[in-house]
Amino acid sequence: MGGCVRDLLRGVDPHDWDICTSARPEETEHCFAGHRLIKTGLKHGTVTVLEDGEPYEITTYRTEGPYSDSRRPDYVEFVSSLEADLARRDFTMNAIALGLDGTMRDPFGGADDIKAGRIRCVGKPAKRFQEDGLRVMRALRFGAVFGYEIEEGTTWAIHENRHMLKHVAAERINVELCKLLVGSKAGEILRQYPDVLCEFWPELGPLVTLEQNTPWHCWGGWEHTIHTVEAAPSDLILRLTMLLHDIGKPSCKSTDGNGIDHFYGHPTVSAKLADQMLRALKFDNRTRERVVALVERHDVQIPCRDRSIRKWLGRLGPETFFQLLEVKRADGMGQSYELVKDRLAELEEMRAKAEEIVAQGQCFSLKDLAVNGRDVIAAGIAPGPEVGRVLNGLLERVTSGEITNERETLLRLLRPDDGPLIGM
Repeated sequence: MGGCVRDLLRGVDPHDWDICTSARPEETEHCFAGHRLIKTGLKHGTVTVLEDGEPYEITTYRTEGPYSDSRRPDYVEFVSSLEADLARRDFTMNAIALGLDGTMRDPFGGADDIKAGRIRCVGKPAKRFQEDGLRVMRALRFGAVFGYEIEEGTTWAIHENRHMLKHVAAERINVELCKLLVGSKAGEILRQYPDVLCEFWPELGPLVTLEQNTPWHCWGGWEHTIHTVEAAPSDLILRLTMLLHDIGKPSCKSTDGNGIDHFYGHPTVSAKLADQMLRALKFDNRTRERVVALVERHDVQIPCRDRSIRKWLGRLGPETFFQLLEVKRADGMGQSYELVKDRLAELEEMRAKAEEIVAQGQCFSLKDLAVNGRDVIAAGIAPGPEVGRVLNGLLERVTSGEITNERETLLRLLRPDDGPLIGM
């Protein structure tokens, strides 16, 4: 029942199966006597049976009491009615059961909603969202991932009950937001529900209302942001970066005597805000640090020359460098096309050059240099910071094309006739 039946009707292989029964937990235990059982879910009617090392959760039909903490029911009551159990589910598409004989039980019209591409609450939408505020984000996530329309009554209840997210743990919101952002219809959801995101990230509010009176932009701050999210590949790091890349613009806005808006210094401010926002939602350090680094550099100018490309490949590493190119491309796609089309073409040329540099194994970092710290010390430089300065000096000359990355060439520079070159 639940999500596995929904996925079957969508033509998608279920990842796991939710098994429900009218049998009470103790009856389930008796049926599986001799099997290894995990009983940690007994309070809520769930017995986990291990079969060939695989866990299978078997849950008794139940109804639920009030949700005092807006997350979990105060109590559950076991029942023999499947329909009563399905009535407590969040959305109709998740309130469908399939019997072992193939008989489908669908008392709330979930199959028709799936066929129509519609998200609709079971029963009264407001009650469903007040029971568990996370359902607000789940509805948006399903809309972004499945591309389904959210039914009018459910939409109204989402806006009216978005404040329920204040009762939801940051980690739970994080999970739903991440799934939402990589969905194929993420842009449409962002466009329709900015007020929901502002409940846990109020920093988005000024961006939503930001006007951009500049030749480079044909949309306001929020619509520009949405276009960049849509233009980015379906990758969490990139989608998060685009969502937050201009978050600092409102506080950096100034207008010149001609009425043109400017946003000087906004990448630095955006990076600082992005760091705070990602910490608030408990993002892991790797994701947070990568997103912040890309936000801070999203507006940096990189000349389309081998020397500059090698320098930035060395500074960021290939993975981050290619992500930065994607960020800059997506940012351009959210601007006035006629003004940025040449820059977009240059970005593609830069990507090709960078891919060639990497494929050829050209030197752009210290690890690629044909000499190392031991060679520098052997040339007479005392161990310490000076060794790094010498190596970086050699790297600069190699990446600029002044010298080749050949060991003998570099060793000769380390051991010239008049002594070692200190601080190259």
